[in-house]
Amino acid sequence: MTQLALPVLTTPPKLPQGTLRIVPLGGLGEVGRNMAVFEIDGKLLIVDCGVLFPEEHQPGVDLILPDFSYIEDRIQDVVACVLTHGHEDHIGAVPYLLRHRRDIPLVGSQLTLALVEAKLAEHRITPVLRVVEEGQVLDFGPFQTEFIAVNHSIPDALAVFIRTAGGTVLHTGDFKMDQLPLDGRITDLRHFARLGEEGVDLFMADSTNADIPGFTTAEKEIGPVLDRLFGQARKRIIVASFSSHVHRVQQVLDAAHHHGRKVAFVGRSMVRNMTIAAKLGYLDVPPGILVDIKHIDDYPDHQLVLMSTGSQGEPMAALSRMANGDHRVQVGTGDMVILASSLIPGNENAVFRVINGLLKLGAKVVHKGNAKVHVSGHAAAGELLYCYNIVEPLNAMPVHGETRHLIANGNLALETGMEPDSVILADNGTVVDLADGRARIVGQVEVGFVYVDGSSVGAITDADLKDRRILGDEGFISVITVVNRSTGKVVSGPEIHARGVAEDDAVFDDIIPKVNEALEEAILAKPDHTAYQLQQVVRRVIGTWVSRKLRRRPMIIPVVLEA
Repeated sequence: MTQLALPVLTTPPKLPQGTLRIVPLGGLGEVGRNMAVFEIDGKLLIVDCGVLFPEEHQPGVDLILPDFSYIEDRIQDVVACVLTHGHEDHIGAVPYLLRHRRDIPLVGSQLTLALVEAKLAEHRITPVLRVVEEGQVLDFGPFQTEFIAVNHSIPDALAVFIRTAGGTVLHTGDFKMDQLPLDGRITDLRHFARLGEEGVDLFMADSTNADIPGFTTAEKEIGPVLDRLFGQARKRIIVASFSSHVHRVQQVLDAAHHHGRKVAFVGRSMVRNMTIAAKLGYLDVPPGILVDIKHIDDYPDHQLVLMSTGSQGEPMAALSRMANGDHRVQVGTGDMVILASSLIPGNENAVFRVINGLLKLGAKVVHKGNAKVHVSGHAAAGELLYCYNIVEPLNAMPVHGETRHLIANGNLALETGMEPDSVILADNGTVVDLADGRARIVGQVEVGFVYVDGSSVGAITDADLKDRRILGDEGFISVITVVNRSTGKVVSGPEIHARGVAEDDAVFDDIIPKVNEALEEAILAKPDHTAYQLQQVVRRVIGTWVSRKLRRRPMIIPVVLEA
């Protein structure tokens, strides 16, 4: 298996009675936006509903959602939405899903649902919550769900086993097999084995680290590194991490306490999530260690640790604003900044830009590339092989990851003896039917990107983003001309103004006669030309000239008025 063979876009057949249908609406071919829909006997079960964070070629976009159009007309048939854990790429789109129907039951662990509830409060949505624990079995319509403890980079993560008349599915969510986790809660391989003995028809396993050999490093190995770095620091320490990485924050608190430093949480999501984690007992906060960000000036630099958001270079996050000098925390010479996180694919340039900005301000920047300050929350190849051998599924469908991750996961399944026909490599929108112990691709539904841009959801299209990229890369030219159809002459203009083209407007003096000539010829040849057709004449003439003369392709907005 060397390449992902994507299915031809075909409409899937009507779902036969007693067959389980699986349709991923996000999370395949990308890191984020995880969402899968399970359907049988007219009812739908959703597993995860997350967001994808935009890349540089998507300017102005805040978030990217799964495409709900596949289920919008059947939203009343949704029996529940199971959330495997509390990371944004698994829960971030829940508020937008509940806009379609607010009483969809949300099912998850205590911490996961607490984080979701706080998020929904900001959207003024009161959810229907069903808290579950590992080992618990619940029925939702034709779906029986059983929950399994898994270890991840956030506490209280769960895998889910789904029993239906069409077959059984084990969905891991995000997981790894840390054998010495900080909270003592390991991935329950004995439970996996029991389900394997019962029979797993389809195994949907996390692929994020499938192309990394061996086993993922234990989280506890970060603690001594942080402790050593804290001992070396002489001024302020700023640690950036995901706002939901409770285990990482715990180790920062422990190191700060050991070195007699106070800790301030920086960033709204960091404050919110850690307050929830501490209240529920997932975060052990040493007495008197926390201080409000408003009071950090009351302490000398060598007594402070700032636990911040912005580890992915997000433009509006706290760390990025510090690097740009527009945050209340002013980074200076001698400060130590620790990026205790991985790089999400696509964020590399943004993160390096933040690092460069911090270095220019005189800070010492420690990151994964020069110190062991991060370990992954995802199972590497060795761990996935263990799972395949323990579960012994009849079919496998890798999930959660880019194409290279999915292929690597599929190859691991083959190495354990699975037949190639039993390994399903799918894309978002691929329709997979499970019946009689066999999973097969039966079609493809169209799914796209749904962009959140300010207060608008889904209003921005790929064409709009293309326009933004052109504006950013090539600039803008406006051309205003007034014509008289009865005489066929240009009576005013064209007035040409450029922005972002790095040329004075006088450079266009040479093209003005050619624009006039082209317009007058067009009107003479066809007096009933519409205004739009005349505008296209202007666009062609200006565009050809600018491309040849200036070697640019700016956005051209022609306006042709009638006298």
